[in-house]
Amino acid sequence: MKRYEVTKCLLCNSPLDEPATWITFLTNQFPRTICLLCEEKFEPYEAAERTEIPSISLYKYNDQMKDYLHRYKFMHDVILAKVFRLQIQQYLSKKKEIIVPIPMHQEKLRERTFSQVDELLKEAKIPFKHFLEKTTTESQAEKTREERINAPQIFALKTNQDIQNKEIILVDDIYTTGTTMKHAKRILLEAGAESVTAFTLIRG
Repeated sequence: MKRYEVTKCLLCNSPLDEPATWITFLTNQFPRTICLLCEEKFEPYEAAERTEIPSISLYKYNDQMKDYLHRYKFMHDVILAKVFRLQIQQYLSKKKEIIVPIPMHQEKLRERTFSQVDELLKEAKIPFKHFLEKTTTESQAEKTREERINAPQIFALKTNQDIQNKEIILVDDIYTTGTTMKHAKRILLEAGAESVTAFTLIRG
Protein backbone atom coordinates (compact mmCIF):
# COMPACT_ATOMS: atom_id res chain seq x y z
CA MET A 1 0.00 0.00 0.00
CA LYS A 2 1.42 3.37 -0.97
CA ARG A 3 2.12 5.61 2.01
CA TYR A 4 0.61 9.09 1.82
CA GLU A 5 3.28 11.80 2.11
CA VAL A 6 2.42 15.34 3.15
CA THR A 7 4.60 17.87 1.31
CA LYS A 8 2.87 21.07 2.40
CA CYS A 9 1.84 22.27 5.84
CA LEU A 10 -1.68 21.07 6.55
CA LEU A 11 -2.47 24.34 8.34
CA CYS A 12 -0.94 27.12 6.22
CA ASN A 13 -0.11 25.25 3.00
CA SER A 14 3.51 26.40 2.94
CA PRO A 15 6.20 23.90 1.84
CA LEU A 16 7.41 21.75 4.69
CA ASP A 17 10.87 22.63 5.94
CA GLU A 18 11.65 19.01 6.83
CA PRO A 19 10.34 16.72 4.08
CA ALA A 20 10.07 13.00 4.79
CA THR A 21 13.23 11.00 4.05
CA TRP A 22 13.91 7.32 3.44
CA ILE A 23 15.03 7.08 7.09
CA THR A 24 11.57 8.25 8.17
CA PHE A 25 9.92 5.47 6.18
CA LEU A 26 12.34 2.73 7.16
CA THR A 27 12.07 3.51 10.88
CA ASN A 28 8.31 3.97 10.68
CA GLN A 29 8.55 7.47 12.11
CA PHE A 30 5.75 9.92 11.47
CA PRO A 31 6.70 12.48 8.80
CA ARG A 32 6.11 16.11 9.68
CA THR A 33 2.69 17.44 8.65
CA ILE A 34 2.89 21.08 9.73
CA CYS A 35 5.65 23.68 9.42
CA LEU A 36 7.74 24.86 12.35
CA LEU A 37 6.09 28.27 12.31
CA CYS A 38 2.62 26.76 12.79
CA GLU A 39 3.92 24.25 15.32
CA GLU A 40 5.40 27.01 17.47
CA LYS A 41 2.00 28.68 17.77
CA PHE A 42 0.63 25.75 19.79
CA GLU A 43 1.27 26.19 23.52
CA PRO A 44 2.08 23.13 25.63
CA TYR A 45 -0.16 22.74 28.66
CA GLU A 46 1.53 22.49 32.02
CA ALA A 47 -0.75 21.10 34.72
CA ALA A 48 -1.26 23.62 37.49
CA GLU A 49 -4.54 22.60 39.10
CA ARG A 50 -5.84 19.39 40.58
CA THR A 51 -8.92 17.83 39.00
CA GLU A 52 -11.45 15.31 40.25
CA ILE A 53 -10.21 12.75 37.77
CA PRO A 54 -6.42 12.45 37.26
CA SER A 55 -5.78 13.83 33.79
CA ILE A 56 -3.08 14.83 31.33
CA SER A 57 -3.53 17.39 28.55
CA LEU A 58 -0.95 18.25 25.92
CA TYR A 59 -1.86 21.75 24.74
CA LYS A 60 -3.62 24.95 25.79
CA TYR A 61 -6.74 26.14 24.01
CA ASN A 62 -5.17 29.24 22.44
CA ASP A 63 -6.14 30.93 19.17
CA GLN A 64 -4.07 28.53 17.06
CA MET A 65 -5.67 25.51 18.70
CA LYS A 66 -9.14 27.04 18.45
CA ASP A 67 -8.69 27.42 14.69
CA TYR A 68 -7.30 23.88 14.39
CA LEU A 69 -10.19 22.36 16.32
CA HIS A 70 -12.77 24.28 14.30
CA ARG A 71 -11.31 23.09 11.03
CA TYR A 72 -10.89 19.52 12.24
CA LYS A 73 -14.24 18.95 13.95
CA PHE A 74 -16.67 21.36 12.35
CA MET A 75 -15.22 21.83 8.88
CA HIS A 76 -14.75 18.02 8.69
CA ASP A 77 -11.08 18.31 7.71
CA VAL A 78 -10.25 14.78 8.85
CA ILE A 79 -6.68 14.82 7.50
CA LEU A 80 -5.85 17.15 10.41
CA ALA A 81 -5.97 14.10 12.67
CA LYS A 82 -2.38 13.59 11.50
CA VAL A 83 -1.08 16.81 13.06
CA PHE A 84 -0.58 15.55 16.63
CA ARG A 85 -0.08 11.85 16.00
CA LEU A 86 3.55 11.84 17.18
CA GLN A 87 2.77 13.63 20.45
CA ILE A 88 -0.19 11.36 21.17
CA GLN A 89 1.79 8.23 20.37
CA GLN A 90 4.69 9.31 22.57
CA TYR A 91 2.39 9.61 25.57
CA LEU A 92 0.03 6.66 25.06
CA SER A 93 1.98 3.97 23.20
CA LYS A 94 3.64 2.44 26.27
CA LYS A 95 0.70 2.68 28.63
CA LYS A 96 -0.52 -0.65 30.00
CA GLU A 97 -4.06 0.63 30.61
CA ILE A 98 -6.88 0.08 28.11
CA ILE A 99 -7.44 3.17 25.96
CA VAL A 100 -11.13 4.12 25.82
CA PRO A 101 -12.19 7.05 23.61
CA ILE A 102 -15.11 9.25 24.60
CA PRO A 103 -17.82 8.22 22.10
CA MET A 104 -20.08 10.29 19.89
CA HIS A 105 -23.81 9.71 19.68
CA GLN A 106 -24.57 7.67 16.57
CA GLU A 107 -26.73 10.44 15.11
CA LYS A 108 -23.93 12.98 15.52
CA LEU A 109 -21.46 10.49 14.07
CA ARG A 110 -23.57 10.15 10.93
CA GLU A 111 -23.68 13.94 10.58
CA ARG A 112 -19.92 14.44 11.00
CA THR A 113 -18.98 11.15 9.22
CA PHE A 114 -16.03 10.51 11.56
CA SER A 115 -15.26 10.41 15.26
CA GLN A 116 -12.61 13.02 15.99
CA VAL A 117 -11.19 11.11 18.98
CA ASP A 118 -11.06 7.76 17.18
CA GLU A 119 -9.24 9.34 14.23
CA LEU A 120 -6.62 10.95 16.48
CA LEU A 121 -5.90 7.54 18.00
CA LYS A 122 -5.88 5.73 14.66
CA GLU A 123 -3.37 8.18 13.18
CA ALA A 124 -1.17 7.74 16.27
CA LYS A 125 -1.46 3.95 15.89
CA ILE A 126 -2.91 3.56 19.38
CA PRO A 127 -5.24 0.55 19.87
CA PHE A 128 -8.47 1.33 21.68
CA LYS A 129 -11.76 -0.19 22.78
CA HIS A 130 -15.25 1.28 22.94
CA PHE A 131 -16.85 0.44 26.29
CA LEU A 132 -19.25 3.38 26.34
CA GLU A 133 -22.06 4.78 24.26
CA LYS A 134 -23.46 8.29 24.39
CA THR A 135 -27.13 8.50 25.24
CA THR A 136 -27.86 12.10 24.23
CA THR A 137 -27.33 14.19 21.10
CA GLU A 138 -26.85 17.36 23.15
CA SER A 139 -23.46 19.01 22.71
CA GLN A 140 -21.60 19.97 25.86
CA ALA A 141 -20.01 22.85 23.95
CA GLU A 142 -23.42 24.48 23.56
CA LYS A 143 -24.07 24.53 27.32
CA THR A 144 -23.00 27.02 29.95
CA ARG A 145 -20.46 25.94 32.57
CA GLU A 146 -23.23 25.57 35.14
CA GLU A 147 -25.38 23.51 32.77
CA ARG A 148 -22.48 21.17 32.07
CA ILE A 149 -21.68 20.64 35.73
CA ASN A 150 -25.32 19.91 36.60
CA ALA A 151 -26.08 17.79 33.52
CA PRO A 152 -27.57 14.30 34.05
CA GLN A 153 -25.59 11.20 33.04
CA ILE A 154 -24.81 11.25 29.30
CA PHE A 155 -23.23 7.79 28.89
CA ALA A 156 -24.17 4.14 29.27
CA LEU A 157 -22.10 0.97 29.25
CA LYS A 158 -22.30 -0.93 25.97
CA THR A 159 -23.80 -4.41 26.20
CA ASN A 160 -21.62 -7.45 26.91
CA GLN A 161 -18.64 -5.47 28.19
CA ASP A 162 -16.50 -7.04 30.90
CA ILE A 163 -14.37 -4.34 32.50
CA GLN A 164 -14.04 -5.90 35.95
CA ASN A 165 -10.67 -4.88 37.46
CA LYS A 166 -9.58 -3.16 34.25
CA GLU A 167 -7.34 -0.09 34.32
CA ILE A 168 -8.57 2.51 31.85
CA ILE A 169 -7.42 5.76 30.26
CA LEU A 170 -10.28 7.83 28.88
CA VAL A 171 -9.34 9.89 25.82
CA ASP A 172 -11.06 13.02 24.51
CA ASP A 173 -10.08 15.94 22.30
CA ILE A 174 -10.64 18.71 24.87
CA TYR A 175 -11.06 18.97 28.64
CA THR A 176 -13.10 21.96 29.81
CA THR A 177 -15.16 21.56 33.01
CA GLY A 178 -14.34 17.86 33.30
CA THR A 179 -18.03 16.90 33.31
CA THR A 180 -17.73 14.56 30.32
CA MET A 181 -14.84 12.69 31.92
CA LYS A 182 -16.57 12.48 35.31
CA HIS A 183 -19.71 10.99 33.75
CA ALA A 184 -17.68 8.42 31.82
CA LYS A 185 -15.56 7.59 34.87
CA ARG A 186 -18.64 7.01 37.03
CA ILE A 187 -20.11 4.50 34.56
CA LEU A 188 -16.84 2.59 34.29
CA LEU A 189 -16.19 2.42 38.03
CA GLU A 190 -19.75 1.28 38.70
CA ALA A 191 -19.17 -1.50 36.14
CA GLY A 192 -16.11 -2.69 38.04
CA ALA A 193 -13.12 -0.86 36.57
CA GLU A 194 -10.16 -0.73 38.94
CA SER A 195 -8.98 2.73 37.92
CA VAL A 196 -9.91 5.47 35.46
CA THR A 197 -7.68 8.36 34.41
CA ALA A 198 -7.95 10.80 31.52
CA PHE A 199 -5.92 12.08 28.57
CA THR A 200 -6.88 14.93 26.26
CA LEU A 201 -5.16 16.75 23.43
CA ILE A 202 -6.36 20.14 24.71
CA ARG A 203 -7.12 21.80 28.04
CA GLY A 204 -9.76 24.51 27.70
